[in-house]
Amino acid sequence: MPIVIVVLAATVYNAVLAVLNAHVSGLGFTAVAATEMLILLAALVLILNNGLFEKDIVPFSLLIVTLVFAVYVSVISRGAVIDYLRNILIIFCFVTLGTLITLRGIRFIFLTACGLVFVCLLLEIYSVDMYGDLFFPGLYFENTRGLERKEYFDTKLFHNALGFEGRFTFGLIGHRSSSLFLEQVSLANFAGVMMIALLTLWKRFSSFQRVFCIVTISLILLTNDSRTMLIFGAICFLGYFAFPYFPKVINLLYLPVILFAGFLVYIIKPDASGDNIPGRVVLTMNHLLDLDLTDILGFAARSAGAFADSGYVYVIVIGTVFSLVLLWLFVSLYPACDTPEQRRFSHAFSIFMFMNMMIGGTAVFSIKIAGLLWLLTGFMKLLPTSERVSAGSESNVHAQQLKET
Repeated sequence: MPIVIVVLAATVYNAVLAVLNAHVSGLGFTAVAATEMLILLAALVLILNNGLFEKDIVPFSLLIVTLVFAVYVSVISRGAVIDYLRNILIIFCFVTLGTLITLRGIRFIFLTACGLVFVCLLLEIYSVDMYGDLFFPGLYFENTRGLERKEYFDTKLFHNALGFEGRFTFGLIGHRSSSLFLEQVSLANFAGVMMIALLTLWKRFSSFQRVFCIVTISLILLTNDSRTMLIFGAICFLGYFAFPYFPKVINLLYLPVILFAGFLVYIIKPDASGDNIPGRVVLTMNHLLDLDLTDILGFAARSAGAFADSGYVYVIVIGTVFSLVLLWLFVSLYPACDTPEQRRFSHAFSIFMFMNMMIGGTAVFSIKIAGLLWLLTGFMKLLPTSERVSAGSESNVHAQQLKET
């Protein structure tokens, strides 16, 4: 139960703070940062209470090496640069918690998160005014992120959710849906994470649970206008049948293949711009080609925030090119690939991460989405143990792991 509370808190805390900001008292960035740190602290307490074992060596090593890079970058930048360290801390915490949770727990977390998103999305579709009055996303992001509201928009929504020229629409809603996450990018990524969970644990869900997840994912795709997740949905559908036959080594190819595909888009459409797939890809490729030796060695780390829409560049600039190599190896090689379920997960997971970093920027590192994704990563690592498959208690899982280590 404590793990369930921590993971769900990571998913919903922004929405809770938004309600408090709108109806109780104005909040600032400090409240958001403090809440996230409390969640991570609670995760660390659970991990330390359980103890670190052999299964935790790889994610813990990633955290320690990243800490070394963070110290190095902070020294040459003459000021603390720890944002990327926080991203890796999220990975360590939730991967480790994922190795402790049961199948029953993982199902409960994903179905609960899916249910909350579904309810908030229905409210947003039914009455955007009621949704805006409850959460007031525009005011929340203005107070906590410094993102000034556009006064000429007659809405309380976060202005980026109002859409961009050239976006398609299915007519169900007049803006890009945000639901529980208050902004459109995280909701789109949540749909992607739910696709991975459903693809991976299809046989572990009941028929009703499968239908409910599919309905929620479909409703998100119909209202969020996310072209990337529509493409990813097609990949997951085909991958359900194909991924079990893919060897683990193919995971190492996704990043270079995606980068090469991005370079081809850059060659074919070098002037592409705007909020569309060619524009996003060309933006990332322009940033990558503009990097010099000092950039890839961390001397420009304090400017990393300018690359929030280009995940690869962000990681290189804030943590040196070696951080990108480490992340690539961890995402590609850490997930287990022994069973069909594990192979489905590992390949879908790698594609999701590396596609997002090309087109969706750094949003994939947000704890709201990353917590669920990395929890599932840790869970799938040890799925074959009998207690986890039979949905036994967490204490039984712990006992089994102690015997194994």
